[in-house]
Amino acid sequence: MKDHPVIRERYLRDGLSIRIGGLAANLARVKSFSEHPDHRDIVESLLEESKFFIEWTALDAEPALQGDWVELQLRLACWQRSWGDIWVDPARRAALAEEAHAWSERLLKISGLMH
Repeated sequence: MKDHPVIRERYLRDGLSIRIGGLAANLARVKSFSEHPDHRDIVESLLEESKFFIEWTALDAEPALQGDWVELQLRLACWQRSWGDIWVDPARRAALAEEAHAWSERLLKISGLMH
C-alpha cells in the first residue's frame, strides 16, 4: 500500500498547474498501460491515485473547474466499480484507455502546460 500522506505532502508542494499536469500524466499512463493485459494492477493503481490527485487539487482550482473535477471523479468511480468486467473485455478496456487519454489532453490544456 502506498504512503498517501507522504505522497500528498509531496504533491501539494507543486503549484496548481503542475498538479493538474501530474493528474494528466497519470491518465496518459492509464492509456499506455491499458494496451497490455498484464498491466491490470498498474492501471488500477493509477486510477486510485488519480482520485486522490483530484481530491487534493479540487479545492485550489477555480470554481469554473469544479464541474470537471466532479465529472472525472465520477468516471473514475464508475471504472473502478466495473473494473473486473472492463479489464477482461478488450473493447471496454480500449474505450477506457481512450477516455483517459481524452481527459489527459483536456487537463493539459487546463493546466496551461501545453502550448
